[in-house]
Amino acid sequence: MEWYVVGLGMLGLLMGFILIGLPIPFALAAASIPFLFDILSLKSTLVTTELKLWGVWFDYILLAVPLFVFLGELIGRSSIGPNLYWFMHSKLPVKGAAAYGSIGACAGFGAVCGSSMVGALTIGGVALPEMLKLGYGKRLSSGILAAGGTLSVLIPPSLILLFYGIVTDQSIGALFIAGVVPGLILVSLFFVIILIWGKVKAEDIPGHESVEPIPWLLALSAILPVTIIGLLITISIYAGIATPTEAAGVSATLTLLLAYWFGGLRLPGLMASLRSTMQTMGYLGLLLSSGVLFGFVMTYHQIPQQFTELFVEMQLSPYAVLAMIVLFYIILGMFLEPVSMTFITLPTLYPLVHAAGFDLIWFGVVFTITMEIAVLTPPVGLNLFVIQNLAKDEVTIGDVIIGCLPFIAALFTLLILLIGIPDTALWLPELME
Repeated sequence: MEWYVVGLGMLGLLMGFILIGLPIPFALAAASIPFLFDILSLKSTLVTTELKLWGVWFDYILLAVPLFVFLGELIGRSSIGPNLYWFMHSKLPVKGAAAYGSIGACAGFGAVCGSSMVGALTIGGVALPEMLKLGYGKRLSSGILAAGGTLSVLIPPSLILLFYGIVTDQSIGALFIAGVVPGLILVSLFFVIILIWGKVKAEDIPGHESVEPIPWLLALSAILPVTIIGLLITISIYAGIATPTEAAGVSATLTLLLAYWFGGLRLPGLMASLRSTMQTMGYLGLLLSSGVLFGFVMTYHQIPQQFTELFVEMQLSPYAVLAMIVLFYIILGMFLEPVSMTFITLPTLYPLVHAAGFDLIWFGVVFTITMEIAVLTPPVGLNLFVIQNLAKDEVTIGDVIIGCLPFIAALFTLLILLIGIPDTALWLPELME
């Protein structure tokens, strides 16, 4: 069977299964199995499917995923996350302190949590009711917190960068370090948006905020754990002291202790963290396993290689290829969530990026930014629904979407900056080498 017949057939089946409502992990597996029969007998197909679905968890580096998810849940269910927001809010003596503080808290939380949804839920759950009570505009408040959650995806550790590194076989440490400078630039762009918003629509930002200052002891109980954990993860991985899995294990253990001593975490919170982690990993586990099966069939039929050769023969310029890939991800991101996109599309597209002459560490950051845009674009923008669900009676999904538009523009600005000046992402990894 020709490679393009297999490729189009698998894509058609996958889209068909998704459209009829089949969960994506099952859709991936169901789209793969018919084409396994072209390779193997029925008995061998069943055995291969079982091995591929189970065998993915023998990959040592993937153990880092549940550990990072657990780490984020511990922070979110202790008082460390809320106290971080309280500190950022009450210690900023400027107009719009809650808005700037929300972005700062999301950035700080992003330094210990790799999930955009967990970041939006943790900081948003505390900040959104407070901002609305203080008199901030609904669109500004919801837009800030939905967009702020994306900082958890770019600022290391990042689950998307981790998955990207696994799929493309790139250094996880280099990817994490490459995300630092773009992450800080994005925080600055978000600050600028809040400043401009306050000038254009002054009524959305109250002139005076009556907030009780956080005691310094409580502030330190939030700042120190986040700083220690963030530095431990990034430095230990990049310096070669620990693998991502070892760093995740040590960090999760340390977070558990810090959440107990400084964050007031007790047994009910611990059990809730474990339960939430298992629920998240139940979905991610199936998604990873079925993604490996999908990739096995594509690799056997050499679809990534043939696809790359086809584009090379078209003699398109490297930037035309890059523009097509970025546009593809932005459109696809309106309908799929980032982890699914990573495992469905990346095995086929990253060889094309490499053949076009782009650095794969740099492209990892570009790819991650397109995933950030995906969680903010309807109809399937996860962060939109997470934030709207926190204040159903006061904020509509339309308010969240409109509030996110300036922040989506900031993400596009960062994307253009990275394409125009690749050293924005590559300078720090090269410096540390």
